[in-house]
Amino acid sequence: MDNETTKNFIETIIDEDNEKNTYGKRVHTRFPPEPNGYLHIGHAKSICLNFGIAKKYGGITNLRFDDTNPSKENTEYVESIKRDVKWLGFDWDDRMFYASDYFDRLYEYAKKLIRLGKAYVDDLSSDEIREYRGTFNTPGKESPYRNRSVEENLQLFEDMKAGKFADGEKVLRAKIDMASPNLNMRDPVLYRIVHASHHRIGDKWCIYPMYDFAHPVSDAIERITHSICTLEFEAHRPLYNWVLEDWDDPEGQKPRQIEFARLNVTNMITSKRKLRLLVEKGIVSGWDDPRMPTVSGIRRRGYTPESIRDFCERIGVAKADSMVDISLLEYCIREDLKMKAPRLMTVIDPIKVVLTNYPDGKTETMTADNNQENEAMGTREMTFSKNLYIERNDFMEEPVKKFFRLAPGKEVRLKYAYIIKCEEVIKDEDGNIVELHCTYDPESKSGSGANANRKVKGTLHWVNAEDAVDVETRVYDYLLKDDGSEEEGESKDFLDQINPHSLDVYHSKAEKALATYHVGDKFQ
Repeated sequence: MDNETTKNFIETIIDEDNEKNTYGKRVHTRFPPEPNGYLHIGHAKSICLNFGIAKKYGGITNLRFDDTNPSKENTEYVESIKRDVKWLGFDWDDRMFYASDYFDRLYEYAKKLIRLGKAYVDDLSSDEIREYRGTFNTPGKESPYRNRSVEENLQLFEDMKAGKFADGEKVLRAKIDMASPNLNMRDPVLYRIVHASHHRIGDKWCIYPMYDFAHPVSDAIERITHSICTLEFEAHRPLYNWVLEDWDDPEGQKPRQIEFARLNVTNMITSKRKLRLLVEKGIVSGWDDPRMPTVSGIRRRGYTPESIRDFCERIGVAKADSMVDISLLEYCIREDLKMKAPRLMTVIDPIKVVLTNYPDGKTETMTADNNQENEAMGTREMTFSKNLYIERNDFMEEPVKKFFRLAPGKEVRLKYAYIIKCEEVIKDEDGNIVELHCTYDPESKSGSGANANRKVKGTLHWVNAEDAVDVETRVYDYLLKDDGSEEEGESKDFLDQINPHSLDVYHSKAEKALATYHVGDKFQ
């Protein structure tokens, strides 16, 4: 850690802990996803932070699945999370754990809290618990079951575990302070009854610990030093610490929760509930739809792990929530690809061009750069003939001011090839433009013709109609019509903000070299 000026506030905290020898100079973090959906761009920031911090300090990071809600979890999500972490360039080695690994120890610790008079079984319904909790302005009211004896609570808790009660019939609650100004400390629920099969352990358990109980205890079991989480858990930190008050660590080293600002990006939805809704309603094709802000979605979109790590590094680590403009994410992928991605020509929405003065049956070879920014990537050969395709929106029959592409009587240069001039527009019986008849200047060939340096304002990409490859092109736009700055609020239905043109599909024409590439290859 040489450069003091680049340290974020979490690193400053770790430095202080190291100076005090709080953890014996250990740094042990964890990434704790819930296996109830796919990871999104916000999780990518957390992954980079947890694994990155540990690496900087010569520490280690665990991958731990918080699988405490069997009704919403399955192995598909587990496998997708593992893939995403690996793709981003991080490895947990042999340290992959599940909260369910600790269910026996969590249960025994819950009984310890009961014996200490710090937890009790409550018969109130969830609605009654919510009503009794009070508000920010009014204190809570104690449950009539709060003062059950230790013996009765232990027996009822064992009966809960034995499956003697229905879902919601009883819960185990912490006995803290119903008048606390922090609502999370007003006797929060520690265990609830859920008769559902668990994706890992089947029907062994019918009681499941709540996140606020399972998470700190799991951290303590794994001897995590710094439990890094997003800012919405700041109000839960007193409960995190309370849960661990009676935990016995062999060296007295209890984990420390540190909160950082979550990642919000304009035009991106980062609510897992809303993402699930998009999948369930069929608005997207799945969790890995390239319009989704999921790690698997942006991977299919063509983003590289290097670009995502660069993005997370650039936005930094802050204490206050903020909105990051999506243009920064797009800048990072452009920067990453510009020196290493080939640049091939594809005409997305093709319109045919016939060069009326070009010899029938003649084919020429043009030399094109694979990447104009990187000479080391070499060149490729493109064929040129009488019949070509250009983009439909590169032609305008009645051009507006400052339209420097092709129009009747106007000239443009075809990249790596000749200057052409539009002479005639061919339409079908419905008035749709189907073909452009042009002439070419045979002395204007790029790099060699007598008029090779003749200047025209427009340069267009093109492909040879004689050997073009048919491709389906999917043009993606943002899922949200506006910038998404209100998406986390409930002031409007986010489904009303879905962009109807977030995906447009075209039957396109690409130069023949595209056929030599493979699924997953990236272009720019």
